[in-house]
Amino acid sequence: MRVRDKIIVVTGGGSGIGRELVLGLLARGARVAAVDIRETALRETAARAGALADHLSLHVLDITDREAVRQLPEQVIARHGAVDGLINNAGIIQPFVRVQDLDEETIERVMRVNFYGTLYMVRAFLPYLLKRPEAHIVNISSMGGFLPVPGQTLYGASKAAVKLLTEGLYTELLGTPVRVTVVFPGAVATDIAAHSGVTVRSPAGAPRSIRALPPREAARIILDGIERDRYRILVGSDAVWMDLLYRISPKHAAHLIFSRMRSLLEAEPGE
Repeated sequence: MRVRDKIIVVTGGGSGIGRELVLGLLARGARVAAVDIRETALRETAARAGALADHLSLHVLDITDREAVRQLPEQVIARHGAVDGLINNAGIIQPFVRVQDLDEETIERVMRVNFYGTLYMVRAFLPYLLKRPEAHIVNISSMGGFLPVPGQTLYGASKAAVKLLTEGLYTELLGTPVRVTVVFPGAVATDIAAHSGVTVRSPAGAPRSIRALPPREAARIILDGIERDRYRILVGSDAVWMDLLYRISPKHAAHLIFSRMRSLLEAEPGE
């Protein structure tokens, strides 16, 4: 779906990939409803949009609040007149610890934000999208949604759920005006750890990780994929190569990612 003159909702629009998606959409001629739980972050996104901010609306919202999400489509339509697309980008990670060291509150929070927040948004907007001549749903999963990452097992489980939810939606919506895309970012240089309340401490001597992709480049790849109606979008060379390796040998891929992440996992104290 070409985004020019379309109205697109973007969650997590206050920072990172979400902010760059908002700015990229505006630059391509779309109108955007940016959603985030942090008002100050949304206002910073609007400030960076400059003159294009006239085509932007800001919506302070917790996507885990089901009732608030149900009211959002009418708010967007009241501001823009319609809604043509939804990009579910908002998400959080977990502390880098093993499953047995995670408290239940953290486990539930990760699932609520990453999976249920995405599900609530899809269910709220889909009836409106089905009425449009063409529309698009884009759900951001993660490389961790198909590849097991030690210390991020619950995060990966939530993103794997997003993956299968999106793929299921794709099949259910065949023959309708709604296109569906799932996105798998690899390492992207965002502040997701800080926004998730997670401190990442790498020990001395830890191996250098793959260079993280700038958020603007990640957003460009995603938007190009949307405009080409891609079924899957892999963001970053690490996501591309690990996707290939995982298809060839899931066990070898799991051992490889463990060897790269082991020192980071062990940098976090056992709770």
